[in-house]
Amino acid sequence: MDRDRYNREKSPLHIKSFEFAVRIIKMVKYIDCPNKMISCTNQVFRSGTAIGALVREAEFAQSPLDFINKLHISLKECKETELIGEKEYNSMLEDCNELIAILVSSIKTAKLRIKK
Repeated sequence: MDRDRYNREKSPLHIKSFEFAVRIIKMVKYIDCPNKMISCTNQVFRSGTAIGALVREAEFAQSPLDFINKLHISLKECKETELIGEKEYNSMLEDCNELIAILVSSIKTAKLRIKK
C-alpha cells in the first residue's frame, strides 16, 4: 500500500470532509422546501460535497500555493453550506465548524512551510 495514500486517508481533514459530504447527501434527500427554494437546496448539495473534492485536489496540488488555494476554496464552500434551514443547520453545524477549524489550521501550517 502507498504510505502517502494511507496517511491521507487517515487525516482528520480527509475523513471529516468525506463524512460531511455523506451527511449532506443524506440530508438533502429529506429537505422539504417549496419549488422556489430548490436552487438553495442544490447549492447546499454542491457546496457540501465540493469540500471533500477540493480537499482531495489539494492533496495533489502542483505547488504549496496551489494547495493553499484549494483549501481556501474548500473553506468558502463550508461557508456556503450554511444556507440550509435551522433544523438541518443545527444538525450540521458542529461538523461544519470542525471542518472550518481543520481547514484554517491546514492553511496556516501550509503558509508557515512556505516561509521556511
